[in-house]
Amino acid sequence: MTGLGAVFRPQLPPERLRAVARLADAVGLEELWLWEDCFLEGGVSTAAAALAWTERVRVGIGLLPVPLRNVAVTAMEAASLERMFPGRATLTVGHGVQDWMGQVGARAASPLTLLGEHLDALRALLRGERLSVGGRYVKLTDVALDWPPAQPVPVLAGATGPRTLHLSGARADGTLLTAATSPDGVRRARRIVDEARAEAGRGGAHRIVVYLLAATGPDAASRLRAELAAEGLAAAHGVGVAGDAGTVAEAVRRLAGAGADTVVLQPTGDEPDPEGFVRFVAEEVRPLVPQAPHRTPLTW
Repeated sequence: MTGLGAVFRPQLPPERLRAVARLADAVGLEELWLWEDCFLEGGVSTAAAALAWTERVRVGIGLLPVPLRNVAVTAMEAASLERMFPGRATLTVGHGVQDWMGQVGARAASPLTLLGEHLDALRALLRGERLSVGGRYVKLTDVALDWPPAQPVPVLAGATGPRTLHLSGARADGTLLTAATSPDGVRRARRIVDEARAEAGRGGAHRIVVYLLAATGPDAASRLRAELAAEGLAAAHGVGVAGDAGTVAEAVRRLAGAGADTVVLQPTGDEPDPEGFVRFVAEEVRPLVPQAPHRTPLTW
């Protein structure tokens, strides 16, 4: 059974979010995902607004770059979202784009060490623990949340390379994969994650979420080709899809068959009708994809 969502891309101005989020709620979209890309829109601010404007749609932040964030602040914001909107926010943290991190003076010498320390501390704080940590990057002295969430909040890690995928399996609750991930890439990611979880002695589910670049409409194929070329993915096999609902649903099913729990359809940056894209995902693609059962905040 496969979860399905759509991305509100930050190439759209922030004032467009309200209409898109309300439409997503109205048409029954399961998940609306937001990005914190430099230097476009903030992830937590847009997620909080989208959650406040809606009643049921789940909102994912994919992702918060850990070099920009003190882990205590990340925990405070995640706990606040969970207490105000229980079970509706999905938090993802990751390395961030290293060139962007360099632009703001936050580039870490060891991104993997930073992400691991951030994940460990963040998940512990969201469990209500009191921490004193003296890591290479994360340093806390007697820190605990005064308003921890009623239940632990699952934290995903954004990952591409094998070392980060292994880290995510060992220390995160789920993994977010980019739109450059083919079905074979999902299989590799799932294998690495599962191996890391076994090595770490971790049980339970580990959610794999993957973006799928998608375009529909008369000019869908040309828009998809242009975006793939701009991203250096023109020769990539099994990446992106253009066509009608049946064609897009088949691409979703391929990713699900490879091990994805949730597929989030990512419109092209020049999508002419963001509201129409959300309606397309919810009303045309969703009926063609086996639907995931309702998930609790702890297990999705």
